[in-house]
Amino acid sequence: MANNESLVALNGTQISYIGHDCKEIPEFLGETYGQFARRLDLSFNQLRSLAGLKMFTELEELIVDNNLLGNDLQLPRLPNLHTLTLNKNHLTDIEALLEHLADVTPSLEYLSLLGNEACPNQLVSPDKDEDDYQRYRYFVLYKLPQLKFLDTRKVTKREVMEAQERGAFMKVVKPKPEASLNEAGSESHPLPYSPLPQGSRDPMTHKGASSHTNQCWWGVTVQHQKDKWL
Repeated sequence: MANNESLVALNGTQISYIGHDCKEIPEFLGETYGQFARRLDLSFNQLRSLAGLKMFTELEELIVDNNLLGNDLQLPRLPNLHTLTLNKNHLTDIEALLEHLADVTPSLEYLSLLGNEACPNQLVSPDKDEDDYQRYRYFVLYKLPQLKFLDTRKVTKREVMEAQERGAFMKVVKPKPEASLNEAGSESHPLPYSPLPQGSRDPMTHKGASSHTNQCWWGVTVQHQKDKWL
């Protein structure tokens, strides 16, 4: 237990367990910190499941960027969660995700999905443009109308109005299976994309900074913008 706890960065009610290649949330995190943690950062692991969150009953902020979370993602009910960042995972089915979040995170106000195929951003989908991204925003806001911030942008009143009127027709089409995109049988190559700013793309660097900063890389953008608009 002592060895495990030495891997955790603790700052009051903020818990960080970053860059340890875990495939599921370690039990000791919930047992030790679950009842009082308000903010949990599990970035740069290999998480495929968030089942271990059931013990984090008071959680308000959850950062799970740069993991392996897919369309089977299931969260326990987190009534106090207002901030969720799922950047750079393997999410493609935006509708299923949003319907799930509407059900289990009723207080959600800040959501970021950058770096997923479900988010048609030019950084990960060069064939997409700003119009594609704006349609995605309308659809997300149609499903989650209480959001105040989506990805790196504050939600505007105009967007909310447009989402109410047209959002139902803005569903983002799921990308074709990888096999059909590589008909010649050639291996697909990862896109040249990272959510980290230059000079901070090493997980060890990120881990070292986690205990000294309020939030990292994409999180910095979200937190900065939150402070700016609140």
